[in-house]
Amino acid sequence: MLTLFVLLAAAGGILRLALAWLLKQRWGVSIGVPQALAAALVVLAGLPEFIKPIPFLVPLGLTIGLLLPDLLLRRG
Repeated sequence: MLTLFVLLAAAGGILRLALAWLLKQRWGVSIGVPQALAAALVVLAGLPEFIKPIPFLVPLGLTIGLLLPDLLLRRG
């Protein structure tokens, strides 16, 4: 049985793959987020609501799914 976290991470990963594929096919552009910014966004998404410095409405699972390639792979 899959949890909501796993489903959101999978949805984020599929959305990222589809967006990258469409941008590559249409304009020949690849997307990427610097690793430091990706890590900061994951930490911000993981903070409890009462100590977040700014409101961040994207759930942690979806954030990880969207930014996992940027955290794992290094482009140069």
